[in-house]
Amino acid sequence: MLLPSIFGDRFFDDDDDFMDFPPFRGHVENALMKSDVKDSGDHFELDMDLPGFNKEDVKIQLKEGVLTVEATTSKSNDEKDDDGKYIRRERFQGSCTRSFFVGKNVEQDDIKARFDKGVLKISVPKDNPKPEIEENKYIAIEG
Repeated sequence: MLLPSIFGDRFFDDDDDFMDFPPFRGHVENALMKSDVKDSGDHFELDMDLPGFNKEDVKIQLKEGVLTVEATTSKSNDEKDDDGKYIRRERFQGSCTRSFFVGKNVEQDDIKARFDKGVLKISVPKDNPKPEIEENKYIAIEG
């Protein structure tokens, strides 16, 4: 017998508590937004899997050195027979969020992102402290 995917592969583990299986614990959430971070020298490349999401469903924000990716979707799959009676009616609504500290000196304009076939690709420059410009200070001479 095949089980619905919401139960994952741990449904029959004996040591699991009832509240420990999805949708209560979050295995489904952990399956979303799987991320790979690659060091590419002067920048980092972040690849995030977002299957089932569209580009319009994804928002990226940089605030106080923290890059936050949020994806929200709502889908409906209604099927009716010839008389207009429901044969199957399923709905899905969900959102997920991931945050990464990228550094206080990274600016929003320096971050590049693109969405291709369910994978969000983000390029983030490394946080290099900006050198402080020394000012020449002169001492006033009285006299």
